Amino acid sequence: MNTGQLGIPLTINMNPGTQKSVLADVVDSLEHHGVPKLVILNGHGGNEFKHMIRELQPRAKVFLCSVNWWVAVDPRAYFDVPGDHAGELETSVMMHIAPELVLPLAQAGEGIERPMRIRGFREGWAWTPRDWRRATVDAGTGNPKAATAEKGARYFEAVTRTIADF
Repeated sequence: MNTGQLGIPLTINMNPGTQKSVLADVVDSLEHHGVPKLVILNGHGGNEFKHMIRELQPRAKVFLCSVNWWVAVDPRAYFDVPGDHAGELETSVMMHIAPELVLPLAQAGEGIERPMRIRGFREGWAWTPRDWRRATVDAGTGNPKAATAEKGARYFEAVTRTIADF
């Protein structure tokens, strides 16, 4: 769900309206089977479920909520610079759960983000979709070079415990 990455080869986009339709179908199916709650485990920052839940909840019998796994535990206790996209946090976790999908770190970029010119966007109190070809040097924001599978395992364990307790 990130049209700002369509210029990157093999990017596949799902529009928010499509995502909401899929979620509505899932909710309808769960209601049909008497499932009382749905926790959506969000896998990526570009996927925001809040507005969809706000729209669906008034007519749904199923209780809906979403969890962003990468902020369920403060990453600063585990990583020097967690990063925003393909940085130390995401790369470490991927090295732990699916190392075969991670390129050798020697091939990784440094995740240099080009700061936006408008102060509100830089400070995070205003938002607009990022065009990743313009916003970054290599589509990453955060340097993955310090990532390790061990850091990923420790963070994954802490996140898993926190979400399970939830």
